[in-house]
Amino acid sequence: MSHPRTPERPAHPCSGHDAPVTRRDLLSRFATGLGGVAMAALLQREAGAAGVPGEAADPPPHHAPKAKRAIQIFLQGGMSHVDTFDYKPELFKFHAKSVPGPQRPEGFMGRVGLLHRPHFPFRQRGKSGLWISDLFPHLAELADELTLIRSLWAGTGNHTPATYEANSGFRTLGFPSMGAWLSYGLGSEVDNLPAFVVLPDSRALPTGGANNWTSGFLPARRQGVVLNTSGPAIRDLQPASGAPAPVQAARYAALERLNRRHLAERGGDDALASRMRSYELAARMQLAVPEATDLNRESAATQALYGMDQPESKDFGRSCLLGRRLLERGVRFVQLWSGAAFGSDVHWDAHGSVPDNHRREAAKIDRPVAGLLKDLRQRGMLDDTLVIFNTEFGRTPFAESAGDQAGPGRDHNPDSFTVWLAGAGLKHGVSYGASDEVGWKAVENRVDVHDFHATLLHLLGINHERLTYYHNGIQRRLTNVHGSVIQDILS
Repeated sequence: MSHPRTPERPAHPCSGHDAPVTRRDLLSRFATGLGGVAMAALLQREAGAAGVPGEAADPPPHHAPKAKRAIQIFLQGGMSHVDTFDYKPELFKFHAKSVPGPQRPEGFMGRVGLLHRPHFPFRQRGKSGLWISDLFPHLAELADELTLIRSLWAGTGNHTPATYEANSGFRTLGFPSMGAWLSYGLGSEVDNLPAFVVLPDSRALPTGGANNWTSGFLPARRQGVVLNTSGPAIRDLQPASGAPAPVQAARYAALERLNRRHLAERGGDDALASRMRSYELAARMQLAVPEATDLNRESAATQALYGMDQPESKDFGRSCLLGRRLLERGVRFVQLWSGAAFGSDVHWDAHGSVPDNHRREAAKIDRPVAGLLKDLRQRGMLDDTLVIFNTEFGRTPFAESAGDQAGPGRDHNPDSFTVWLAGAGLKHGVSYGASDEVGWKAVENRVDVHDFHATLLHLLGINHERLTYYHNGIQRRLTNVHGSVIQDILS
């Protein structure tokens, strides 16, 4: 018995054979390279980069912003404040003695030694007279640009939750990072580069990896976009098929139509919509990224300013210079990481020896960060750019050693640490807050992470209580239900 033959579907003009073409086929064949499915959007886009608005229900600016953009240098591992930016002359007096007072400290690693004087000489710098140690000789020359906060404290002395807290305001997973909140609230000045870019340490990702730049419960497209800091900024940026441009364009246009139909059938699924937008952004990035990341366009003098002519600072200098190029091309927030995940000695976690650890890590970043500040200033960008230099916690004024010794290492100290800001809307060459006489605990004008985040948002024109997102029955925000702007550091 013969059966009626099923009519053949007409061949797709781009298929190259007569077999039926499904959405899965197109995805597998044509979505090579980051730009895949968005070429149609790229071809339809008018010349010139347009802005991408934020999505907040109460959109910023909520007041006149001082900063248009921000760049953050995050020191993974816990930089020692008492050896860098928080001078404590009493440590010389009490060196090799126990912590004064009735309270006995408890070390995170369980070893509480005697107090140890600063491992590096301190000097007063610039017209402001800020005390900064010799560990950062190039940054010390720019003391009059800095705004020190010497009274931060963290809610935990454990690296991973403390790093999450520093970046998202919470010590647990699932909460959006500050960069994601900025992307959500402010959007982007351009549509051919991400609003939020992450530049990891060239040696490895930080502890917690992508959880530190997650979008959490915000729309998925708000998470940070990671660029490589060694080798190509983005691998496989260009399609590998080698097909002629008209064929590629037809393929991408067909796949885009199938994607949009697929999205409509599923009622606006956020994951699919975000992936589609990421492909559209990626197509535009095919043109923008090669130019933005081509550091050879910079003069030898500029590269030397960032320390790219020195082997120890070359990698971080490259990241700082790339960060500046991204900022001036419209990226809203750039995050640079100094220090990587634990398990190898490539971070600021100086348990064994502060001199050995901090000298190595500071040599990598001192010249590049100073070069960044100088370059932003001479280009007229520092007045509307916020520069953030922070770490997850500080280190103890006492040694991590036997109880009768003052060894060279220091333990975690969440009770006091120092960070600094520079740039837009700040009083420069000043310090705010203070730790106790030996740098153990913050005692004057104490600042927690919510106060810190509230201040950063304020400088970018955002009222931290109004930038919210409804999630699981709660109007969530970066600062939870806390936070006060540090008015005394604002110009």
